[in-house]
Amino acid sequence: MKHQHISPLIIVLLSFLAMIVIGTILFLLPFSTVEGANFSFVDALFLSTSAVCVTGLSPVANLAATLTLFGKFVLGFLIQVGGLGIVTIAIYVLVIFGIKIGVTERYIIKEALNQSSMGGLVRLIKAIVLTTLLIQSVGIAFNFIVFIQDYSFWSALGHSVFHSISSFNNAGFDILGATSIQVYSTNILFNLSTMVMIILGGLGFIVLQDIYKKRSWKHLNLFSHIVIKTSAALIIIGALFIKLSDYSSVSWLEALFQSVTTRTAGFSTVDITILHRSTLTFMMALMFIGASPNSTGGGIKTTTFYTIFKSITCFLQGKTPVVKNRKIDEVSRVKAFTITILAAASVFVAFLFVSRIEADNPLFDMSYQNLLFETVSAFATVGLSLGATPHLLPASKIVLTIIMFIGRLGPITIFGILNKNWGHPNASNVEYATERIIVG
Repeated sequence: MKHQHISPLIIVLLSFLAMIVIGTILFLLPFSTVEGANFSFVDALFLSTSAVCVTGLSPVANLAATLTLFGKFVLGFLIQVGGLGIVTIAIYVLVIFGIKIGVTERYIIKEALNQSSMGGLVRLIKAIVLTTLLIQSVGIAFNFIVFIQDYSFWSALGHSVFHSISSFNNAGFDILGATSIQVYSTNILFNLSTMVMIILGGLGFIVLQDIYKKRSWKHLNLFSHIVIKTSAALIIIGALFIKLSDYSSVSWLEALFQSVTTRTAGFSTVDITILHRSTLTFMMALMFIGASPNSTGGGIKTTTFYTIFKSITCFLQGKTPVVKNRKIDEVSRVKAFTITILAAASVFVAFLFVSRIEADNPLFDMSYQNLLFETVSAFATVGLSLGATPHLLPASKIVLTIIMFIGRLGPITIFGILNKNWGHPNASNVEYATERIIVG
């Protein structure tokens, strides 16, 4: 009898599902919420998924007033596990206890971290965990300087730890109250430290490791060059557009902060409901692009966007897409377009379901832009909201829960589970004649 191997993609998927289930159960415990504010099953599931998928959308308007200390601890724990990935944490624990990491585990790591080979994976796992803890520790120190001015020692420390975890993991959750972090919109230290944490988490561990090893711009590998340049361009263009589109509503610091956080983090130092429609539309585009591969952020990823942009511009010029004397291979280009189309299709289908469900909502009048904004935010695991999420019907929350899960793991991972030729892309030995199809 032929032995069947379980695809690492399925193991990665099940690990996330397991954490979501555990989080849901913990949020349903009576001592996770304050008296009289118990979660329904759907709300607990939604919040758990949002935390594990580091999204930031909340089924309630004020988490700080809803969760107890235990509930806030659970939320922070789920964010940390979701950002690093349960596979990464599990392997790191095994390494600490000196347990040998076999070929099967390395395959799982390879798929979980989207690596091209199995070489150096254990070292990469160690680097990811240690880098995360180091950066978050520095973030806690800066946050404490800010929060100690408004809170007692232990409250300031708790807020500092939670905000550091949420920032670096690009989760966007906060426990500061109904006004969120808007009270710190003019605090330069808070804005800069939060932006740096978000950017570092959004660049991805591979880029951070490359920067640490090379410490020279010209010696960085091609992947790092693309990630850094694309991220910087999106931040600058986003800040300029937000400021110019809402010149009287936001300061330059707020525009810069919003540009950084919109791509995947979900924090906001301004009330985004007052922003112009053009600004909100542009923000949806930034959310859809998202962060970078192997990072704590979501979206289609910066390298995917860059590959598509480069392919289109070179095609229009009749050129081959080349970056730093390296040709972008056809497989990467096809994968980039596939990811984008699957992502757009996922958002479109989810939006269709949510808009139809909310047409029957007697309690809240949802505009198309509000619903589309929440759907894009859910898929891109951003967490920015126009205030619609707490008022959604349970069926709509289930739809957004599913789209958050798809967005966190990536459409390729989700649909790749159905691929019977996993690990054997060239399983067929049949060669076919090439035919040019008339398109356009």
